[in-house]
Order: sequence, then structure tokens, then C-alpha cells
Amino acid sequence: MKNEIAQFLREEDGATALEYGLIAGLIAVAVIAVIGTFTGALQGLFNRLATRIGAVG
Repeated sequence: MKNEIAQFLREEDGATALEYGLIAGLIAVAVIAVIGTFTGALQGLFNRLATRIGAVG
């Protein structure tokens, strides 16, 4: 039992998985922030395109 506890404390797989999870979470937050920043600009671009295409057709 003592050996199993010592082995569990030395094992680093859980810590690595946690680190990857934190990195993935930070990347997701950054992507959401970037998308939120450019949403208005993209909406304006698509509205201008729609207007120009509507004027041609």
C-alpha cells in the first residue's frame, strides 16, 4: 500500500493532462477575444458586400 501511494505521488501523467487542459482553455479564451474584437468589422464588411452585390443584380 505504501509503495502504491508513493508511485501515485511520483506519477506525472495527471499533471501533464492538467497543463494541456489549461493551455487549451487559454487558447480558447484568446480565440473568443479575437473573434469578439473583429465581429463588428466583419459584419460591416459583409453588409457592404451584400449591398454591392444587390446593386449589381
